[in-house]
Amino acid sequence: MSGSTPAASSAAPAPPVGLRAELVDLLRRTPWWLTVLAIWVASRAVTTAIMLSFASRQQANAWTDASPGYLDFARLWDGHWYYIIAAVGYPDEIPRDEQGRAGESAWAFMPVYPGLVRIGMTLIGDFSAQGFALVAVTISLLSSAAAAVLFFVLMRRWLTHGTALLATTLFCTMPLSPVLQVAYAEALHLALLLGALILVLDRHWRLLAVVVTVMALTRPSGLAFAFLLALVWLWRWMRRDREPFLLRERVHLGLTAVIAGFAGLAWPGIVALSTGDLLGYTDTELAWRRPYIGDVHLVPFTPWVQGAQWWFGDVLGVIILIIVLLLAATAFALPSMRRMPVELRLWIVAYTLYLLAVFFPQSSTFRLLVPIVPVLGAVASRIVAVGRTPVGRGLLAALAIGLGIAGQVGWVHIAWWVDGYDWTPP
Repeated sequence: MSGSTPAASSAAPAPPVGLRAELVDLLRRTPWWLTVLAIWVASRAVTTAIMLSFASRQQANAWTDASPGYLDFARLWDGHWYYIIAAVGYPDEIPRDEQGRAGESAWAFMPVYPGLVRIGMTLIGDFSAQGFALVAVTISLLSSAAAAVLFFVLMRRWLTHGTALLATTLFCTMPLSPVLQVAYAEALHLALLLGALILVLDRHWRLLAVVVTVMALTRPSGLAFAFLLALVWLWRWMRRDREPFLLRERVHLGLTAVIAGFAGLAWPGIVALSTGDLLGYTDTELAWRRPYIGDVHLVPFTPWVQGAQWWFGDVLGVIILIIVLLLAATAFALPSMRRMPVELRLWIVAYTLYLLAVFFPQSSTFRLLVPIVPVLGAVASRIVAVGRTPVGRGLLAALAIGLGIAGQVGWVHIAWWVDGYDWTPP
């Protein structure tokens, strides 16, 4: 009965006492953004310690001497391509061998991040590798702090304050967390993506068009986001009898989807115009998978089949791929996923289909999965639901955070540090 106040009162939890009460009161009085930044700072201390531990044991390699400092260790792998772009720009043409096959080159990397690094290097007057690393890592760190704040804002659109803080902690300690503080564009792209998803939920279509355009020239994502917006348009149209979908908003959302699509195609077009090579961008991207499966054409949705067969064999590979996809699809039936805003679920679908269409699965795939981080909100929600009591929730949260930190150690060991002939790039 609605009037049974005594029963509701007797079921209410006892107020916290002692030290716990003081901590709860302190958290309540602390601005939310300061709490988020405190979580971010603590997580960066843990991740930095992991990176320094590996750096101290790093052998001499193509990029650094033995036992490099943090900044040198943070500019391995694709960081060197970003350094080339920031220091000298892009080449005049697509490098090709005698058979006409495109080789690996700077054209595979989009211009926003190295452009910002170039500005920073100009301001400090240092165009050396060390100057690049200082600016690049600083931009990544600032971007990761912004991403943590924006992630919390996004989570608060559908989770309670405490659950959103837990989700943010999981975000800051996730296995791929180290990539947010190295000379890679991931942190900047993630901040732009989270801002774009907030704008989708808030339906600020004009500003969204600007953010998506910059994002699409930071990391490949414009086409996936255009697909998301098309799905949102269709979803709004199908339920227009329950929620108004006025002509003006239809036009604005539709135009934003078109702009996102053009933004997704902009860099391949720029590469073609700059080099006179129509397929220069896609051919350059294919150069990175040649050591695995040889010369192939980009046929949508075939790379994952090719990759599964390369890793596990022609028959077993396909079986494993089907099982993984079925499990991923089944996850959407979980209550914690169903409570997620439809737009975020559609983003996960759109981006996953985009990866399945164009990317080849190898060790970099883990990094490419970072944009589906909204799933951490569902994980946090599940922890709260299953934990039931404060102690149970605390233990589950500690386990999840511990697994994330252990995953960081595993990822740095497998993908980031250079161990002899290393064929597992991050």
